[in-house]
Amino acid sequence: MNYIDGFVAAVPTANRDIYKKHAEDAAVVFKEHGALELVECWGDEGKLTSFPMAVKRKDDETVVFSWIVWPSRQVRDAGMKKVMADPRLQPDTNPMPFDGKRMIYGGFEVIVDV
Repeated sequence: MNYIDGFVAAVPTANRDIYKKHAEDAAVVFKEHGALELVECWGDEGKLTSFPMAVKRKDDETVVFSWIVWPSRQVRDAGMKKVMADPRLQPDTNPMPFDGKRMIYGGFEVIVDV
């Protein structure tokens, strides 16, 4: 069964296009290293949600919800090591257009996929 890496982050709303380009560039690297799919979602949330509070969203930021689908945990572990070492995703080459310290991350074993 697939393995999922999930992310929630607060991105300055003015950085939407920069973030999109950053994510598109990263998707190429993740897929080269075994990911099946990378999905990035730009927030369109209501007034009371837990994601904005969890990432301490500021008034000029938007919450993004993202996930990467891997064929297995083993492929994910090997691929993630390669992704983290890839020069195309190093901070000096491709800096994150948001505060990475407020990003929430987790790995998940898929138990239902309908």
